[in-house]
Amino acid sequence: MDGMGRLVPAVTRAFDILELFLEGDGTLSAPEVTRKLQLPRTTVHELLTTLTARSYLVSIPEQPGRYRLGVRTYQLGSRYAEQLDLAAEGQRVAREVTETCGETVHVAILEDADVIYIAKVDSTHAVRMVSAAGRRLPAHCTAVGKMLLASLPAAELDARIAGRELAAMTPNSLTDPAELRAALTAVRERGVASEHRESNPDVSCVAAPVRDSAGRVVAAISVSVPMIRWSEERETELSGLVVKGAGELSARLGHRG
Repeated sequence: MDGMGRLVPAVTRAFDILELFLEGDGTLSAPEVTRKLQLPRTTVHELLTTLTARSYLVSIPEQPGRYRLGVRTYQLGSRYAEQLDLAAEGQRVAREVTETCGETVHVAILEDADVIYIAKVDSTHAVRMVSAAGRRLPAHCTAVGKMLLASLPAAELDARIAGRELAAMTPNSLTDPAELRAALTAVRERGVASEHRESNPDVSCVAAPVRDSAGRVVAAISVSVPMIRWSEERETELSGLVVKGAGELSARLGHRG
């Protein structure tokens, strides 16, 4: 707090109350707020009255004595969502992940049956993957692409890959549709995707899904590692890190998961 003003207790308590509505079924009574925050009943009553008067909370007609979030919170959330930039937020999170592991990090989106990298932060090592934001690659050859394909509904996945030639980028690329579908099933079960020298003969990657406020997978984030620094132990370590990074980026997009 150096160089900043002090926190205002009443404002802090008001935000504490609002944040309680992120839990459970989204409704609360005054006694429940009092119990959860250990505040005096009079203070809780005054804060609830003020928040209701400003439309941050609303009384539920069919449940007397209970409250839910009001329209003002929706308006603020909508304005925040309007200002979000997936590429910019992805770049920030990618930088944080790279600072932790020292490897190259990408954020990508799915377009048709390809992925497009919208953010990238280079490894801090001298030996590193060569790539660039804006690059387009076949989704089935990449960890981010497998993650995004695995997140599609079955009918949409069929529409994107059925009857399409699965071109190989390396001898390890999956070109058999049945093998790809089996790999995508495994991705869904694990919640993490990987590829080993399938898009680049010298690189392996792990990826995790990025979700928006509605829970939809809108992107994937990956860590790419040259084979000289790859091992099963490193894969396990980076899988945990990329899941954490995906969770952070999802949270910035408004996902509550």
